[in-house]
Amino acid sequence: MNFKIEYDQEADGRWLAELPQIPGVMAYGNSKEEAMAKTEALALRALARV
Repeated sequence: MNFKIEYDQEADGRWLAELPQIPGVMAYGNSKEEAMAKTEALALRALARV
């Protein structure tokens, strides 16, 4: 399976990354990389429960 993580920088400087294919899988980070890593970890935990 291939998923695409989408990310955007908020007005306050934080980064938000999300995985639109899995509802609720999103995370904030101080950097784009941190937000993406947290989102990836959350996605893996969500998929492990399926």
